[in-house]
Amino acid sequence: MRIWGKVLGVFFGFMFGGPFGALLGLWLGHRFDKAVGGNFAFSAANSQAAQQAFLFSTFAVLGHIAKSKGVVTQQEIQVANFLMDQMRLQGEARRQAQDAFRQGKDADFPLEEQISQFVRAVNGRRDLLQMFMEIQLQGVFADGVIDDSEHALLKRVAKALGFSEPELQAMISRWEAELKFHRHGGGQRQSAQSSAKQLEEAYQILGVSQQDSDQQIKRAYRKLMTQHHPDKLVAKGLPPEMMELAKQRTQDIQQAYELVKQQRKSAS
Repeated sequence: MRIWGKVLGVFFGFMFGGPFGALLGLWLGHRFDKAVGGNFAFSAANSQAAQQAFLFSTFAVLGHIAKSKGVVTQQEIQVANFLMDQMRLQGEARRQAQDAFRQGKDADFPLEEQISQFVRAVNGRRDLLQMFMEIQLQGVFADGVIDDSEHALLKRVAKALGFSEPELQAMISRWEAELKFHRHGGGQRQSAQSSAKQLEEAYQILGVSQQDSDQQIKRAYRKLMTQHHPDKLVAKGLPPEMMELAKQRTQDIQQAYELVKQQRKSAS
């Protein structure tokens, strides 16, 4: 129950208008508390709806892209299950995710319509849309490559989300670099050849080049960290179950930035 509007209304009303002012302040404060409470309830309901739409759309679109080659591979099923494991989906929540994945595999699955509903549910928040797209890329890269049918579907998904083809290609490049970065040790000490590859991949993860200044690289790093901050994403509608995915992204970005910083410091 919210009472601070009433308390402050009575206090200031009495100060400036005596007993009558206090009564008027009480009424105005009550209206204020009621409005704030209503807005909070509305926001909470919106957030829950956004989280449900995010979960369903994520696995439905994953299923649709996995089916694009005609046969859903075992690796793609494993990736879907791995994501569910990371989110600790159990019981009814897991069954709903599995059902969404199956629905997405239907030939008549309304891809653009489903994505349009999802975009509306999250109010078009670009960082949430980017996180959604990156999860789809994680599913596509289950077998290590993107074939023509998957790439065509990814372009449809990106367009429905409001991303241009160059933006999609940049995300694909970053995700490819991230996978290779992990394979090469994720910033751990390696051979000279592996270290050179890691450094190249670290720049790609950050979306910068070796010719960029330290300040440009720091700005790119901070922007990526803000876009993938788990708490901020959850506050905007990311399902809490997906926090672990966002945390992994921020860890990779952090490791890439530290590697670039260390190399530049030693080279100066």
